[in-house]
Amino acid sequence: MIRVNPNYNKLQASYLFSTIAKKVGEFQASNPDKDIIKLGIGDVTHGLPPASIEAMHKAVDEMAADETFRGYGPEQGYDFLREAIALNDFASRGVTIQADEVFVSDGAKCDTGNIQEIFAQEARIAVPDPVYPVYVDTNVMAGRTDQCQDGRYQGLVYLESTADNHYVPALPSEPVDLIYLCFPNNPTGATVTHDELKTWVDYAREHQALILFDAAYEAFIRDDTLPHSIYEVEGAKEVAIEFRSFSKTAGFTGTRCAYTIVPHDCRAYDAEGNAQEVHALWTRRHTTKFNGVSYPVQRAAEAVFSVEGQAQIKALTDSYLHNAAHIREQVSALDYDLIGGQNSPYIWIKTGEDSWNFFDRLLNDAAVVTTPGTGFGTCGEGYIRISAFNDFAKVEEAMQRIVATLSI
Repeated sequence: MIRVNPNYNKLQASYLFSTIAKKVGEFQASNPDKDIIKLGIGDVTHGLPPASIEAMHKAVDEMAADETFRGYGPEQGYDFLREAIALNDFASRGVTIQADEVFVSDGAKCDTGNIQEIFAQEARIAVPDPVYPVYVDTNVMAGRTDQCQDGRYQGLVYLESTADNHYVPALPSEPVDLIYLCFPNNPTGATVTHDELKTWVDYAREHQALILFDAAYEAFIRDDTLPHSIYEVEGAKEVAIEFRSFSKTAGFTGTRCAYTIVPHDCRAYDAEGNAQEVHALWTRRHTTKFNGVSYPVQRAAEAVFSVEGQAQIKALTDSYLHNAAHIREQVSALDYDLIGGQNSPYIWIKTGEDSWNFFDRLLNDAAVVTTPGTGFGTCGEGYIRISAFNDFAKVEEAMQRIVATLSI
């Protein structure tokens, strides 16, 4: 008799964004005349950078001729893209990353979920609260937790991120092995200083722990004092893996391209305490279970690092930050406490009421989609997240509707 993985039965309801999509679909079906404005999921709305489009067209033409056709490519990514990433995203900031430490993939979501496979079943996991749900759910699926009680899975260590600590969690008070961090943060939009990040690196080195650092939103940082990479902290290459994406940087949400940095210096340990190179483990997993990102997409990603591409993605991220500034201004005028929207495309708003009720009110009365904070963890109850990913005209109209709804 074939049996299901029992850990899937521990998962709570459906995936957060699937639930939102269902609610929005039901509302639209009941109100076909309503123009819904979506400021919920972090999906971009502007087209790809022209430099990427040009490169992709050229690569597609190459695929049409026998002499330039590309078949299976290297699972880790083509050298031209890995070298461009190492040079432009790291060497330009004084960080030495080798091209073979870069692993190209089809999404940071996939990599942050899949990376846990290479670590021991009994690894003690620490996650922030609130948190991107993928970090939690993939470890539940892997069997590292007990049942969920009062919104939290037994067996996980939750690192509370609240207004009291400026949404930067304190070090764990109990032993942990694997630590998820995300800055600029999803969902709160909070950022971390070099010194705060150093505290985590020092902790991981002292306790032989490993940090999984999600830097998917680093392109939105405008404050030059803030670190873009955990590897700007001395010693981080020994204890950290970093995830990045072209999705929010260059609008590749539908094109799919991301990359993970696994330094050769990074170590984990076997049951006898012997050090093993994490790079070798991830190489084995990546080349076994992943078949590579398509050649045209990787050429499009490479073009992001051209002079034209850099100017174009700066304009894209600036436009979303302009949206965020407007959202901040309008919400602040209503006397709601908030964080984010500066160096981040997300605004985290304290509503003072049940998150899903607030979500429903904005959907039903303003026809605006947001994200309920409780979907990111118990510390998210009483909050909503508004995404700045949309056209400014839509954001402006959405905020007019929200202000009118909340002013009643």
